[in-house]
Amino acid sequence: MAGSCSNHFFTPLLILVTFTTYITSTSAARPVVAGGTNNIEFIKTSCSSTTYPKLCYTTLAAHASVIQTSPLLLAHTALSVTLNNTQSTYAMTTKLLQSRHLSPREVAAMHDCVEELSDSVDQLRNSLAEMSRLKGSNFDLTMNDIQTWVSAAMTNEDTCTQGFSESKGIIKRVNCDYWRRINCGDVKTVLRVRVVNIAHLTSNALALVNNLASTHG
Repeated sequence: MAGSCSNHFFTPLLILVTFTTYITSTSAARPVVAGGTNNIEFIKTSCSSTTYPKLCYTTLAAHASVIQTSPLLLAHTALSVTLNNTQSTYAMTTKLLQSRHLSPREVAAMHDCVEELSDSVDQLRNSLAEMSRLKGSNFDLTMNDIQTWVSAAMTNEDTCTQGFSESKGIIKRVNCDYWRRINCGDVKTVLRVRVVNIAHLTSNALALVNNLASTHG
C-alpha cells in the first residue's frame, strides 16, 4: 500500500484545482464576495459546529480565498487538508517501521497502525473523488458514500491511537541522526500526537460534510 500513497501524493491538489474550476463555472450567477472578511467569517462560523473548532479554523483560514463562502468548497478543502496530513503521518510512520533500530516487538506494534493509516489515505482519497460528483439526483447517494468513507477513515485513526496507548514502554529509541526533529526518548508520544491530530482533522471534515448534506433540501 505504500506505493499507492507515494504515487498519488499530489492527487488532493489536482482534485481541488479541478473541483474549484467546476464550482466557479457552475455558480457564475452567484455574487462573488469582495475581499476576505466575509470569507473568514464564513469559515469561523462553519467551524464553530465542529468538535475541534480552533483546529478547524486555523487549518482552513489560509484557504479562505479558495473556499469563499461555499459550503461545498469548505468541505472539500477540509478533506484535502486532512488527506495531506494523513499522507505525511503515514510516510513518517512507514519510515520509522523500516528503521533497523526497532526491535521485533516494536515493529509488530507499529505495523497495525501503518496499515490503518494506509486505509485512511485510500478512504479519504475516495471521498475527495466523490465530492466532484455531488450534483443532481445523485446527491444523496453520493453524499452517503462520502460520509461512509470519512467515517471509516476516522475509525481507523482512532484504532491506531488506541494501539499507541496500549503499547506502553515501547518505541522509545530510534536513530537520532535520522529523526533530527524528534526527541529520541519520546518518539511514541510524537507519533501519537500526529495520529490524534489527523483523527481530529477527520472529525472536523466529517462535521463539515454533514453540514453540507443538511443544506441539500
